Amino acid sequence: MGADFPAIEHPAHRHVFLGEAHARNEHRTWAVIVLCAVMMAAEIVGGLLFGSVALIADGLHMSTHAGALLLAALAYTYARRHAEDARFTFGTGKFGDLAGYTSAIVLAMIALLIGYEAVRRLFAPVPIDYAEAVAIACLGLLVNAGSAWLLSGGGAHGHDHHHHHDHDHDDHHHHEHHHAHRDHNMRAAFVHVMADAAVSVLVIFGLSLAWGFGWRWMDPVAGIVGAVVIANWAYGLVRDTGAILLDMNPDARTTGAIRAAIEAEGDQLADLHLWRLGPGHFGAIVSVVTQERRDAGFYRERLATVPALSHLTVEVSQAA
Repeated sequence: MGADFPAIEHPAHRHVFLGEAHARNEHRTWAVIVLCAVMMAAEIVGGLLFGSVALIADGLHMSTHAGALLLAALAYTYARRHAEDARFTFGTGKFGDLAGYTSAIVLAMIALLIGYEAVRRLFAPVPIDYAEAVAIACLGLLVNAGSAWLLSGGGAHGHDHHHHHDHDHDDHHHHEHHHAHRDHNMRAAFVHVMADAAVSVLVIFGLSLAWGFGWRWMDPVAGIVGAVVIANWAYGLVRDTGAILLDMNPDARTTGAIRAAIEAEGDQLADLHLWRLGPGHFGAIVSVVTQERRDAGFYRERLATVPALSHLTVEVSQAA
């Protein structure tokens, strides 16, 4: 990535803006990849041994799932290893958002493929081995349940996943504040697992009705519903990660807190730029106009209480 630069030598002014749970999430993601790889190999070998095309197909599908998780794991590893590389002006905290954005594009493509195949089968039904198909879907659901359990830390805490259920009455501002601190790389990994699980559930439901009542159209309809659900999750992930990559203001609450702290004693906030550096880390450039004899240190002290403000640049001008 160009010429080499020396590592940052001043620990008082480090540019490491990784999420609080970065190392833990990295280990969890690699663990899920191992699980998916073992399952993928077992399905492909089993399909070859027992002559099951459906089992081989599901094993190949599992490989795409593992590939998406590998992207998340590599982003964690690269961001950690290069966290103090001076070539990255504001650190490597956004690598997870870049990986999350890429994963969202992959999810959208998967949704299109599922939707296309489902519509095609709706108009041109194909023979289905229901017993085998349901068994494979149940197996896939178990693997995804195990993956979700690993990604959430083995049930240690409620994972912040794709659903936007902020069960808090603080409305939009709480929701915005919540998103500003999310690890979107872990969110993307979790969405891939849940998307696969949702498809497995819908497939089991559709195949069971088709098998039990002869409603062959239920299988492609379930596929269409699954494609719509996945597309919706992909859209939410693209919207949130794209906003971070474009340095949109990440949190109205923090903006308000900075303005209130600066203008508390009659000074004027002439300009403010706030952006996200990584999960739980904000950067800010503040321009102040004052009639008093105050330096940048004064305003740094005033802003010391603003949470997650990890990198601050202050410019002070005297009022005319």
